[in-house]
This record gives sequence, structure tokens and C-alpha cells, in this order.
Amino acid sequence: MTADAQDAVLLDRPADGVLQVTLNRPERLNAMNGSLVHRLHKVLDEVAADRDCRAVVLTGAGRGFCAGLDLGGYGDPEREERMGLPLATLDRQQEIARLTQCLQTLPHPVIAAVNGPAAGGGLALVLAGDIRIAAPEAVFAVSFIRAGYSACDIGVSWLLPRIVGAGHAHELMLTGRRFAADEAERIGMLHRVVPQDALLDAALAKAAEIALNPPASVRLTKQGMWAALEMPTLATAIEFENRQQVITALTEDAAEARSAFLEKRVPEYRYR
Repeated sequence: MTADAQDAVLLDRPADGVLQVTLNRPERLNAMNGSLVHRLHKVLDEVAADRDCRAVVLTGAGRGFCAGLDLGGYGDPEREERMGLPLATLDRQQEIARLTQCLQTLPHPVIAAVNGPAAGGGLALVLAGDIRIAAPEAVFAVSFIRAGYSACDIGVSWLLPRIVGAGHAHELMLTGRRFAADEAERIGMLHRVVPQDALLDAALAKAAEIALNPPASVRLTKQGMWAALEMPTLATAIEFENRQQVITALTEDAAEARSAFLEKRVPEYRYR
């Protein structure tokens, strides 16, 4: 991996138990090209394997979160030479689309700290987060449709209706219009809007709140809450929940959580 590719996504630990993933192509509003996508996949693999991580903060460098696909080029002409245009295009599409699945299936909660514009694939990354906080400077757009593609891309057609409801999602997808942070908060896409200079502190504070809970309980809750969106009946969800409750109840950390609550102290979890 070249130095430029290595720097396309940064991984830091701004607080105990928190990993910060920063998209780092500020000169292009962190638009997705091959280097950024490949590096983000690698970073997310590292994050998934980190048992000391309790929460992930995903943000962008500079004044943008992610402007979506870099229309100046993905930067991998050798793929087309090797595979031919149709198969190379499909391979590239699948590579980008897997990012939303990677974020959703991470064992740790993802807090999207949206510092600026998030359009197209950038919006998909925001939606794949578990909690979304934004600065007033953040603006959003499905945008694929205005670039000549379908608005159904990178998981947006599944994620957006489940977060804001079908009525809002369909209007935003069919128009591709820009919408501001205050509207995103009003329709339920954002947890809250905070001043730009307080954005990362707000994300870290939310991560600290999550860390008050046993890590296995958080992991299974994240898995369960996303799985419940795909379950056809209440009975199915309850059967899934029953198994989660039994597993978490038998962990060492569950006993520690109860003891810490009764003794009015901060719990010390071992992820066991």
C-alpha cells in the first residue's frame, strides 16, 4: 500500500476504549476513490478485531464528511484491463457497497460524527452508523440520482426508510435534493445537532455512556437491534431476544454490572 493510500483513512484512539476513524482526503471532501475504500476496509477489519474497543467514532477531515464517489475517477484502470469493463464495474460497486455492511456488522457501536457534507456514498456511511450526530455545517443528499444513477445504492434504499420512514425517504431519494442538518434532525435521521467545535466531544461523551454497559451486552444489543429490522413477526424477535438475555445474564460482566450498580461505583468489565 502506498503512503497516499495509507493516509486516506486515519485510525486514532482519542480516549480509552474509543477508536476514531477519519476519512482523510480533505482536498476532495473525502470523496471515495480506490485508495480510500481499500484503506477503510482494512481499518474496519482492524477495528473489528480490537477487543479493547468499546465504540467507534467515524468522521471526516477538513470541512467535509464524505462527498460520495469521486467523479474524477476511482483510480484503478488496471482492474478494467484485468477483468473487462462490465465485470470491473460490478467488482468496484460491490467493493464500495460492502462498506455499509462492514459498519453495520462491526461488534462495536459506530457513532457517525458528521462534520460537513455527506452525499451519495457518504450518506450511506452515515446511515450505517448506529448513532448519528452532526454539526450545523453538515448537509446531506442521496445524490446518486442527480449523477445519472439509481438512487438505490450502497444500502440507502434499505437503511433510509427504516431510519426516517418511507414517506421521507422516498421524497429524498426521488428528488436527490440537499437537506440540512436541522431537517435531518427533525425527521429522525440525526440523534442531535451540536456546534462544530463540540462535535467530537459530543461523540466521545456518547461513547463514554455506552461504555458504562458490559461490552458483550452492547455487542449483542447492536446485533439484535439491526436483526430485528429484518424479522417478520414479534414472536421471531422475542425468540431472538430470549437467547440474547440468557447469554448476557451468564457473563461475568453481567454480575459486575449488578455489583457496581448496588455499590454505586464505576464498573470494571473484562469482556467475559
